[in-house]
Amino acid sequence: MRFIDRPEYLAKLKGFKDKQLIKVVTGIRRCGKSTLLELFKNYLVESGIESKNIIHVNLESPDFFDVDDYKKLYDKIKSQLSAEGKKYIFIDEVQNIPDFQKAVNALFIDPNNDLYITGSNAFLLSGELATLLSGRYVEIKMLPLSFKEYISAFEEMSDPALRYRNYIVHGSFPYCLQLESDDERNSYYEGLYSSVLLKDVVARYRISDVLMLDSVIKYMFDNIGNLCSSTKIANTMSSAGRKISVRTVENYLEALSRSYVLYKAERYDIKGRQYLTSGVKYYLCDIGLRYYLLGNKPADIGHILENVVYLELLRRGYKVYIGKTGTLEIDFVAIGNEGTEYYQVAYTVIDSDGSTLSRELSLLESVRDHNPKYLLTMDYSPVVSHNGIKQINVLDWLMR
Repeated sequence: MRFIDRPEYLAKLKGFKDKQLIKVVTGIRRCGKSTLLELFKNYLVESGIESKNIIHVNLESPDFFDVDDYKKLYDKIKSQLSAEGKKYIFIDEVQNIPDFQKAVNALFIDPNNDLYITGSNAFLLSGELATLLSGRYVEIKMLPLSFKEYISAFEEMSDPALRYRNYIVHGSFPYCLQLESDDERNSYYEGLYSSVLLKDVVARYRISDVLMLDSVIKYMFDNIGNLCSSTKIANTMSSAGRKISVRTVENYLEALSRSYVLYKAERYDIKGRQYLTSGVKYYLCDIGLRYYLLGNKPADIGHILENVVYLELLRRGYKVYIGKTGTLEIDFVAIGNEGTEYYQVAYTVIDSDGSTLSRELSLLESVRDHNPKYLLTMDYSPVVSHNGIKQINVLDWLMR
């Protein structure tokens, strides 16, 4: 299978090439981090860098199973640094090595070394990176395939709506494109779910009650886009006969967020221009994982679309919040380098009396500033402006 272009992420690596910073690519397992490094290595070779000056260590490959501590890692790489000139060093899944930062920092000292590392869990969170790597790094946060990247894998363009259905049902992990049957996809997701759950959550956070964690995960997957609290989750579990403390729920949610399974969207008071501590929503890294665990629930198509839009806004570099204006709620406040934008997401606004369209527009109209406002729907119609609010087909928006 050919590599799927990841142009936005690749552009970031190109931009930081030869900068005296450690480039750190983070994200959930199998989202494409290793492939991104391969794409960047190809770029280096095409740019005239000799292969002998490119060193790649994948710590999940059997070739490096003997490398089990930071000294062996450093020695392994150091032994390959005989070539003259700039060396480009790639270390995949670096969190597998205890005290990996000692090897990375030792290699970083040499100005001839340009370092790139990847990781899949909380060892590589920004807060810990600042301490482990003395702040000398830049983090590139990677997600599974966007809808536009997913579409690019197909030679012929078919019905976008059908592609979207496959995108959410079959999943956005790159390898899913190679799988042809539901049985193959279920087996793949079973392995992915087990590896994330056991390696990146249970082992890392020393969680003993795996069944309870599994119940919390299924609850969260079933409630994407809903306001929730740890207290509500604990009460729901206890009512179902699975007693769990609020603190334990909080720990589980933190672990799932740090393993890039869930993404937390906090609320933002638009009028007061302040962040709120109560009432958050969680979104899932990949909807295919949800279909694997919960099956098809047609009533959830709106929240699923909302999830897809949320992740796309993250990919585009925005900080994304749930907007609050008085007693009303805006789906997303997207704050970027060039300003603030507001988004309302609805699967359809077509009904017999126009009430759905009026309701969705009224939410955006309640925001009195002049920042751009968008209504994204699956309805096929030309881009239309409702008193300055642009209504756009969401698939067209995703393909931009």
